[in-house]
Amino acid sequence: MKIKIRDRDGITIIDLVGEVTIGEGDVALRKEINDIVGQDRLNIILNLTRVSFIDSSGIGEIVRSYTTVNKHDGRLVLLGLQSKIRDLFAITRLITIFDTYENEKEAIDSFKIKN
Repeated sequence: MKIKIRDRDGITIIDLVGEVTIGEGDVALRKEINDIVGQDRLNIILNLTRVSFIDSSGIGEIVRSYTTVNKHDGRLVLLGLQSKIRDLFAITRLITIFDTYENEKEAIDSFKIKN
């Protein structure tokens, strides 16, 4: 999995590419989230547009990331869930917990509305 961090309008966007799986993928995501939260950057979009697969460890890490950000009074939203991944979030009922968006502009605008 590859990770690219960028900022837009005061929001941190984490672009993930590849698979979020046990081992390298979930550990890399945990490190990035911890670093970002440690810098007090608490408005985060997790861009999953180019993620092809997420295993149970990856799901667990996304949930942990969400919890970490919330504990610091921040907000983490998901962007661009592919149909397989959307189905996985629906089956696990996590889709009811996360705010999800289809395009980046909607995700960014959601922070302006919520804040």
